[in-house]
Amino acid sequence: MATRSRIGIENQDGTISSIYCHWDGYPSHNGEILKKYYSDKEKLQQLLELGDISSLDEELEKVTAYHRDKGEKFYPARIDKSLDEFRKSDYEEYGYVFTLKNKWLIFN
Repeated sequence: MATRSRIGIENQDGTISSIYCHWDGYPSHNGEILKKYYSDKEKLQQLLELGDISSLDEELEKVTAYHRDKGEKFYPARIDKSLDEFRKSDYEEYGYVFTLKNKWLIFN
């Protein structure tokens, strides 16, 4: 069974750009990978540019992206108007947002 998550970044205007991740969204897996390997805004932005993903990995080349790796339809990052909107609309089990203060927030 999948543990779904949403991975996002807070933009300068307060909006949140985020993508869906199907597998291993729990904090001890995706949370740890994000904290250790995606706390660099540039690398995180490259992850978000892949669109929705099936699974996360510490290396971008090993991330399984639906469009790039499975030939499925491209779903770009979703934009929420605020952190609160992101949190309230999150239907996945976990939501991760990298803030303007360079901190990861987690919601479930």
